[in-house]
Amino acid sequence: QVQLVESGGGLVQAGGSLRLSCATSGRTFSNYRVGWFRQAPGKEREFVARITLTGSTNYAESAKGRFTISRDNAKNMVWLQMNSLKPEDTAVYYCAAGSGTFDYWGQGTQVTVSS
Repeated sequence: QVQLVESGGGLVQAGGSLRLSCATSGRTFSNYRVGWFRQAPGKEREFVARITLTGSTNYAESAKGRFTISRDNAKNMVWLQMNSLKPEDTAVYYCAAGSGTFDYWGQGTQVTVSS
């Protein structure tokens, strides 16, 4: 079992930056890949970025070059550094973990980017 708690969301102007954190608990965290997803009002949840056990990363096209996902297994932490934010990045951001599918989800943190 893995518990996930996101933090770091907030209101930022376009062009600004935010760093989202995902604190995890559970001794098997290091065995899981971790991802960030987001859901904007009236839209389906979408993939943003993921990181594997060994640190390999993948990004949605919308995130490439602007967002960076990282993890520290010793600290049971995952981060999403978001730079050059755009109004269309406004959404609730979720951290998720799993060994195959993403079975464990946090409660989400709101990110609002004003124009």
